[in-house]
Amino acid sequence: MKKNRIGTMMLGVAVLVALESPRIARGQATSVLGAAEEAKIEKMLADSGVPSVSIAIVEHDRLVYAKAFGKASLDPPRAATAQTIYAIGSISKQFTTAAILLLAEQGKISLDDKVSKYFPGLTRANEVTIRELLSHTSGYEDYAPQDYTIPEQTKPTTPQHILDEWAKKPLNFTPGTKWQYSNTNYVLAGQIFEKASGEDLMKFLGANIFGPLGMTSAVDCSVNKSPQDAVAYTRYVLGPPRPSLREGHGWFFGAGELCMTPTDLAKWDVAFLEKRILTAHSYEEFTREVRLADGDRTHYALGLHVGTFDDTIPMISHSGEVSGFLALNRVFPTRHAAIVVLSNQDAVDLIGPVGDEIPRWILEPDYRSQAAPASPAEIAQVTTIIQGLQRGHIDRSLLTSNDSFYFTAAGLHDIEASLAPLGALKSVTRQRQSLRGGFIYREYTAQFEKKTLKVTVYLTSSGRYEQFLILRQI
Repeated sequence: MKKNRIGTMMLGVAVLVALESPRIARGQATSVLGAAEEAKIEKMLADSGVPSVSIAIVEHDRLVYAKAFGKASLDPPRAATAQTIYAIGSISKQFTTAAILLLAEQGKISLDDKVSKYFPGLTRANEVTIRELLSHTSGYEDYAPQDYTIPEQTKPTTPQHILDEWAKKPLNFTPGTKWQYSNTNYVLAGQIFEKASGEDLMKFLGANIFGPLGMTSAVDCSVNKSPQDAVAYTRYVLGPPRPSLREGHGWFFGAGELCMTPTDLAKWDVAFLEKRILTAHSYEEFTREVRLADGDRTHYALGLHVGTFDDTIPMISHSGEVSGFLALNRVFPTRHAAIVVLSNQDAVDLIGPVGDEIPRWILEPDYRSQAAPASPAEIAQVTTIIQGLQRGHIDRSLLTSNDSFYFTAAGLHDIEASLAPLGALKSVTRQRQSLRGGFIYREYTAQFEKKTLKVTVYLTSSGRYEQFLILRQI
């Protein structure tokens, strides 16, 4: 399996839906993404060659947006909708964690229990705790690091077989001393849950989480499939999307077995933000970063990455990958917001760029203006200035006095000497726009015949350039 698993096309009909739950009522959904933002997502989808991407957005602890773009199936063609079900891969891990925390609330298990209490025959089981399994600090070797499906994984297996093959190997490190992602941890955690509770993990999740939250689409991918689900695709380098091999029954257990709609995953995010289902103490355990024995950080809690978005906004997240699917779930507790991005093709990371854009649109108002396309006049002016600089010339009437001061005779000479050998300027594309220091900040890529460079500008309200810098693109 893949490292974080158990972690163009014609655009199809997209559906905006509202969701019924105790805190989300029908009719409350609003289109938080406008035409410009949706057009950018459609372009990203078309440029990527991925068949579809499906999105859900939570703001103010409410589902406010759910929409799918593209095709759930290419042959025969079938549009993706907000009701289309996708595999969520390793995002499933947080549900296994939640099940164990619920069991701990009942006094039936402790995060500090040793593995030996339940499976004494595994390697160094008397040293490894359940907390170390859930935080990937146990040392058990990952049975599924590959980003493709190996032959063995196409055949059915059992969790016990996985443990016999991988959890009886020597540990990769002494428990608690390193962090290393391992799906074996979560197969073992799922098995421990079932032994401690006497209950089936999936049935327990259905009764205690999926049912109460109205997550009607949440199922075990390997045993519940529908012709209306998204079809799994893969790709070889720049080739076309091709149907992907799927893993056999049993390979996902406890680590990446779930499929659902983005809307239903968003219901879980709402409950998470509102600290429902679990107690406050359990949520504290759930989200507290686990430190290594020497105090080093892991940036990982229990089935969750913990960090920040754009180095500023606290973020709890996880991605997922199983054959033919990529998934991303990000929760922003201080903003009472969350996003879900699911796609039905591996080998092309569309979820990352889309998952970066949407939070900036909804959490960073100044950033949202970049979704509006640059006007032809804007691009034409930047192009003209760059072409002039290739000849050692700058129109100072376009500059503030500060920027005119920057363009010294020596500076213009160096700029000409740098740009002239690069050949004709082929295109200028605006990458982002924001506000800073009373100016409009814009960033462009300038593609020449022989090289691509970055251009950063600050514009005054009167349209003059306070800055026009051409920089090396690393």
